[in-house]
Amino acid sequence: MDPLFEIALEPAAKGARGLYDQIRAAILDGRLRPGARLPATRKSAAFFGVSRNTAVDAYDRLLSEGFIVARRGSGTYVTERPPLAPRVAPDPGGAPDKRLNPFWLRPDIVADIGFWRDEADSSTLPAGEPALDFRPRLVDSRLFPFELFRRASAAQLRRLERKPASYKSPQGNQGSYALRAAIVEHIGVTRAVVCRADDLIITSGAQQAFDLLARTLVTPGKSVVAIEDPGYPPMRVAFAAAGAKLAPVAIDAEGLVVDQIPPGAAVICVCPSHQFPLGVAMSARRRAALLAFARRTGAVIIEDDYDGEFRFDGGSLAALRTADAADQVCYVGTFSKCMLPALRLGFIVAPGWAVRTLTAAKNCLDWHCPTPVQAGVATFIAEGHLMRHVRKMREVYRARRALLLDRLGRDFGAWLAPVPSCYGMHVAAAARAALDFDAVAEGLAGRGVKLHSFSRYYLGAPAAEGVIFGYGVVDLGEIERGLALLRRALAG
Repeated sequence: MDPLFEIALEPAAKGARGLYDQIRAAILDGRLRPGARLPATRKSAAFFGVSRNTAVDAYDRLLSEGFIVARRGSGTYVTERPPLAPRVAPDPGGAPDKRLNPFWLRPDIVADIGFWRDEADSSTLPAGEPALDFRPRLVDSRLFPFELFRRASAAQLRRLERKPASYKSPQGNQGSYALRAAIVEHIGVTRAVVCRADDLIITSGAQQAFDLLARTLVTPGKSVVAIEDPGYPPMRVAFAAAGAKLAPVAIDAEGLVVDQIPPGAAVICVCPSHQFPLGVAMSARRRAALLAFARRTGAVIIEDDYDGEFRFDGGSLAALRTADAADQVCYVGTFSKCMLPALRLGFIVAPGWAVRTLTAAKNCLDWHCPTPVQAGVATFIAEGHLMRHVRKMREVYRARRALLLDRLGRDFGAWLAPVPSCYGMHVAAAARAALDFDAVAEGLAGRGVKLHSFSRYYLGAPAAEGVIFGYGVVDLGEIERGLALLRRALAG
């Protein structure tokens, strides 16, 4: 069978050199992909408008330079690893292109939205010794029941094969109804959130949820958005990009300091159950004050419940979004922590007045999340696999957390004091002594240890110093090794 070859050639350039130049250019710029089959030289007149001898000359040169390979009895193909085209690296010190929106060129925005791109230099690690990652919000995907999820997804793919989704699917583009119904059951049990499937919009992770809420709630240049400080940098980027005026609000032992919220704030972003990154839970008194503020001023509260399934001490703590607060609170959840970040799946439980507009904004971005992924996750939840996985991971994280707290209390009392918390996949430890924890973290990075200091999370000047210990992807032995390296750095 003749190859499908649709590379346009300039008539004036036909000839051995012209044919060589244009095929080479097509390989280098990616129009001819590795493994692509070239037309036989005996058909060069039909494909290239040149004689066979001319094509042979061009092919021979490409072959000698490693761009193509001839396979006896099969044909001529672009090599799997053709020589790379010389690439001119951009000048990091040069002026940015004026066509770009200057917002995305600001150093603070680049740093905040690229929050997870810090790669530790592990060049000094002994051979065979893995790097240690204490960054928060990371998930141990090694323990995920892939076989169960594969079965659930395969069953739904077979169902889609028999009955393909329509162009307008999922339902109303809020997301798969089956998934929304499964989420309603799940968060009702784990977070005491009472809602209906019609209240949910499925999103591509929590970050898209923040972006949708920013697009629909912010009037550029006018809306004031109160954010926790310290807080989650990628969240605040979404609101800054929408044109909001960001107002950082301090955190204390009871959570967000409600008295510091600007009177004109239109939106208030909080993590009430497990503040990120300090880990404190908002007290009942502060919750009541926050809801009273929202009712009095008409402000919308955005509740980020990123790891609410993992509670270790005391009784369950209800979400801020209760039946009485349903009109004031947009609840954001994600499957990145309780399942897998690679799913890129999250959701918003929205007030009735906001659902239609949020759905329209979602349609503008990507219409809807992938139908097969939604169907697979819906089945995974409905068959009870998610709850069993959460129970398993609670015990895994409980053991890691207990070891971490024990070692911090026993070996680091002179330097660090763990911040009390009962939720989540990380522990914050505040500094007891005046130390440069940014320098400590930088030094540990050279030993293959990724550890965040408090300063990374502040919008304004840091009000406290300390470090964050995520235990999502470090096992017990790695915790011991990482803390030993930290203790050596602090003692030195």
